[in-house]
Amino acid sequence: MDVTDYELFEVPPRSLLLKVETSDGLVGWGEPVLEGRAQTAAEAVRELMDSYVLGADPYDIELLWQQMYRSGFYRGGAVLMSALSGIDQALWDIKGKALGAPVYELLGGKARERIKLYAHANGADPGDAARSRVEEGFSAIKSGPGVDLEHIDRTPAVEAARENVRAMREAVGDDVDLMLDFHGKPSKPMAKRLVGELAEFDPMFYEELLGPEKNDLLPDLAERTAVPIATGERLYGRWEFKPLLESGAVDVVQPDVSHAGGITELRKIASMAETYDVALAPHSPLSSVALAASLQVDACTQNAIIQEQIVLNEDVPNYLTDMSVFEHDDEGYVDLPSGPGLGIEVDEDFVREMATEDAWDAPVVRRTDGSISEW
Repeated sequence: MDVTDYELFEVPPRSLLLKVETSDGLVGWGEPVLEGRAQTAAEAVRELMDSYVLGADPYDIELLWQQMYRSGFYRGGAVLMSALSGIDQALWDIKGKALGAPVYELLGGKARERIKLYAHANGADPGDAARSRVEEGFSAIKSGPGVDLEHIDRTPAVEAARENVRAMREAVGDDVDLMLDFHGKPSKPMAKRLVGELAEFDPMFYEELLGPEKNDLLPDLAERTAVPIATGERLYGRWEFKPLLESGAVDVVQPDVSHAGGITELRKIASMAETYDVALAPHSPLSSVALAASLQVDACTQNAIIQEQIVLNEDVPNYLTDMSVFEHDDEGYVDLPSGPGLGIEVDEDFVREMATEDAWDAPVVRRTDGSISEW
């Protein structure tokens, strides 16, 4: 069996899906998107597929991964790793289908029976948004503090963040896990204030207190709070996670299966993290394909604790013929997928119907003086 063809589809809300075909008629799917730069990622996918994967044996996943990563001499980074990630997912999907087994069975077998999903709570009223997700059957939610801070800001802005988080905690009660995602927006001085001001609301973790280029500053923040610190969605490959883990500042790593190197690399990052007693909570604000790939790693990984998702939301198109693979109980736990490969069946007709050339652009966020902030 060898790889004979591939096709790319840019679909809403911000996904790029890859279909890989083989000489045996098997098809594998992956999600190699770089949000806001989908066409750039698509061109990188074409280069990697044309140079290294077409005509190759799809069973040789590790060999192909190393070839795509090392043979171009220049490697790593957001674009190339995102392209490689989606190709890797599709190869695992093919191999699992060929052998009639879920991917996690090929990675050593299950380490658990189920994994908890969490949902995002976004809206003008943070309390109502959080409460609605709990009513949908989630016992873990994530949201930001809802305030755009200046580089050095005053007490009223910090108080506004406190009130937003207070509203969420009071709306959902003490038994719901509440994760606070700062998206790398705060400066170090404001992050120092926030870790102290928000601790009373018992967050499960603080996510991306600082942007990834400032991870060397995290040890100072870690010393100021007992709340676990999470980060890693904008790191690419295990080598970028190495200094973060060695610093001792992080408690939860959040590599993205569509950016960090696919299923192959996510598994290796998780194993590295386990040696530092650091948990895994894969980042996945993408389509059902990326979520399915993430769940395959969660299934066989001892230190996986929770899984992000956005697909169980009426505003997000679902590209599967059967979404029941993601059905969860009233606490948000989903059973491990049982189908071969990624455990999903992509609705190709719907994918083709929804395919678009209107790229999603990341929002531009400005501070009061017009300077640029993270979004």
